[in-house]
Parts: sequence; structure tokens; C-alpha cells
Amino acid sequence: MLEASHNNELPPIPGKRYFTIGEVSTLCAVKPHVLRYWEAEFPQLKPVKRRGNRRYYQRGDVELVRAIRGLLYEEGYTIGGARQRLSSDDSSPNSAEVQSTVRDCLNDLEVARSLLQSDD
Repeated sequence: MLEASHNNELPPIPGKRYFTIGEVSTLCAVKPHVLRYWEAEFPQLKPVKRRGNRRYYQRGDVELVRAIRGLLYEEGYTIGGARQRLSSDDSSPNSAEVQSTVRDCLNDLEVARSLLQSDD
């Protein structure tokens, strides 16, 4: 879906649970009105709405916004084409999710290895 090379210019996603629309706008280099438009166009993008209809995005939403941004801006997809591409990818795990899980596993293994080496 979205290759890591497309995200080189984007800041890393902090380890927070929820992000405001302004934070997502900064993290993904997309204006807030574009994010609201994408919510209407991409059924997968559903931030939590709380008090006063404020949007709170979770990490998966931020990764999805980055994927949409990559499809539209870097790969040249139309809105319809990107929607179709994302819906066909729904059946398989999101590559960003897989990469994140692999990174987490590697970090856990490194910690375990350092603990085992410190015992010797």
C-alpha cells in the first residue's frame, strides 16, 4: 500500500492513544478540511467523535491517512481509485500495521537479548 519511502518527510507518529485533527494534519502534512473530506470519501476512516463533535484519531487512523495521502499525492490515484485500492487491501493486513508489529517484535527481542546477555 504505502511504502516507507513516502513517509521520509513526515514526522514520526508519537506513542499517544488519541490525536486531534490539528495534530493529524501536522503529522500527515494534510490540511484539516482535507481530512474531513476524506472521512466522507473513505468509509475506513472513522475517527472517534466526542464532546462537541470533536474528532479524535487513533494511531491506525493516522496510518490510514498517511496511506491515503500516499495513494493520492505520490502514486497519483484518484479518490475513487484510492478507495477501491484500500477496500481491496482490507482483506489483507495493512502493510503499515505489519511493519509496526514486526518493529515491536524486534524491539522486544532486543530487550530480551540484552537481559539474557546481562545475566552472563
